[in-house]
Amino acid sequence: MLTIKNIRLIEQYSKIISKQMVKSEMSARRVMRSVTKFIEEKLGLIVNSTKSKITKPNNPEMKFLGFGFYRDFNKKTYQAKPHKISVENFRYKLKVLTRKNWSIDAKYQVERLNQVIRGWINYYKIGSMKSILKKIDSHLRVRLRMCIWHKWKTAKNRRKNLIKLGMDKYSAYKNSHTSKGVVRIAYSWILTTTITNKRLAQFGLVSCVEHYNKIHV
Repeated sequence: MLTIKNIRLIEQYSKIISKQMVKSEMSARRVMRSVTKFIEEKLGLIVNSTKSKITKPNNPEMKFLGFGFYRDFNKKTYQAKPHKISVENFRYKLKVLTRKNWSIDAKYQVERLNQVIRGWINYYKIGSMKSILKKIDSHLRVRLRMCIWHKWKTAKNRRKNLIKLGMDKYSAYKNSHTSKGVVRIAYSWILTTTITNKRLAQFGLVSCVEHYNKIHV
């Protein structure tokens, strides 16, 4: 039976094994036999031999509990990072929640985004991913600006909201009647200087990088 005590044993033993990167295939097989014996005899669990394999840590195809690994030449060791498939899945979830034609209250939309962001980063907090999160943060803000512009719908509403956000009346009138597509508008100064990163944060949007910095171990 898997108990809380057994779970803690697995976590502790996993940390020990992760530090024992071996240099030969023979050594790797010996470690695998030792780990398998520990899990099956001490914890009473069954190891799935079809899912267990010996491979190089930096093999791009290797995925362990959603993680991949890379060689840190400064620390002279291997470090964990979210696997590329895990990152793609995260991006897709954010994309689904920022569809411009999703007729939903912006406050609720941000709440849903925050749930996904916190949940994903909390799971992968041991991994190295700051550079990836910076790109995701930037892209997410663009998509939110697209959603907001689309929600304003009419030129009248756009003009009114742009003025509320600090744009002068002439520029607001001119830009509210622009023929630019929603993507170009989201990237342009029209929205980056009105729906700023600071305003999105004040609205409640969690920054991936800031949340990661708080909980990274």
